[in-house]
Amino acid sequence: LPTAVPAALRPYYDQKLTWRECGVVGFECTTMKAPLDYEHPSAATDLKLAVSRKKATGPGDRLGSLMVNPGGPGGSAIDYLQQYAPQPEAVRARYDMVAMDPRGVARSEPVTCLSNAQMDDFTRVDQTPDDDAEADRLTSAFRTFAQGCLRRSGARLGHVSTVESARDMDILRAVLGDEKLTYVGASYGTFLGATYAGLFPSRVGRLVLDGAMDPALPARTMNRDQTAGFNTAFTAFAKDCAKQRDCPLGTGGPEEAGRRLSTLFKKLDAHPAPTGGPRTLTESLATSGVTAAMYDEGAWPVLREYLAEAQKGDGRGLLALSDSYYERDPDGTYANQMFANPAVNCLDLPGAFSSPDEVRAALPAFRKASPVFGESFAWAALNCAYWPVEPTGTAHRITARGAGEVEAVHGGVG
Repeated sequence: LPTAVPAALRPYYDQKLTWRECGVVGFECTTMKAPLDYEHPSAATDLKLAVSRKKATGPGDRLGSLMVNPGGPGGSAIDYLQQYAPQPEAVRARYDMVAMDPRGVARSEPVTCLSNAQMDDFTRVDQTPDDDAEADRLTSAFRTFAQGCLRRSGARLGHVSTVESARDMDILRAVLGDEKLTYVGASYGTFLGATYAGLFPSRVGRLVLDGAMDPALPARTMNRDQTAGFNTAFTAFAKDCAKQRDCPLGTGGPEEAGRRLSTLFKKLDAHPAPTGGPRTLTESLATSGVTAAMYDEGAWPVLREYLAEAQKGDGRGLLALSDSYYERDPDGTYANQMFANPAVNCLDLPGAFSSPDEVRAALPAFRKASPVFGESFAWAALNCAYWPVEPTGTAHRITARGAGEVEAVHGGVG
């Protein structure tokens, strides 16, 4: 983008933020205006984006603001900041720690798609269809989800791209008084940071991209690579599990563990397990529950316990893990991450697949990437085929010539 701020955007760059105490002690919050459509900015359609900060504590000279984003897309940067900003002390001493929930996420004009009851139904839909009828039910669920997003979110649905969020970050950088952006992003947050660098290379100070995504990869490749990442995490879990006395997946290592887990999934596909309440544990919910535990090895002991319970016909534990994955509260209320995630992804890139037949043709490659998760992950990647808004982005290489220090670290499950 041009190095000079266009006249039409000057009111956004010149705005003054009014801070107030909020939430966790020591944090301040505010809202920042951003145009819904950067090509046609209008005060009548402005977005209000939520921002939080924890001011530098000293000692030493203040170095400026440090923005953070935890990834997703759809993760709340503010929640992340308020949970983790106290560490490391040397960083918080000299930087104002700052987070903005991206447009469409959490406190920033959140995208919504389904009611809580509808979301309960959606999470139960079989994502490993055994025949055409089950495939039709899955595609129907994707269509219902997409149309719900359009009906409930309206024009916002076409303006939650990563490019637009990166442009929002530049407005925030300016109104915070920083000449250059200092930023730490994880997982999808690395794509957001790289996108910013590509748009505004002369305004990049120091960027740390942790678990870097490759912006040049098309959606299908990215989904397959993420599937392989989960397989790596499951392999590590299986090796650790085999060393434990309470391992419910056997002591034979990853292959045996994968077979036993697949057997459990097939059993739940045929006969969902009771959970002590009105909801039962289906194969799809069990898969998301196991997936949730792959992000953090601290959850492995709990996963072992819940897998053992599920093998005995008690689905309460895996259902609880699944609810944590979908950010479903005990009262049945869902956060918006699972709405924001496809809203951003389906706008950023053309979909991984355009039809069920394309998914079927790709299943061998996805199963090779992960014998346990490959099939469900492949079918899940069909969701953008029915998205009601055309994608505005494409896979591309980001060079960011002239940018400051950028450190990219690869790894993670996404």
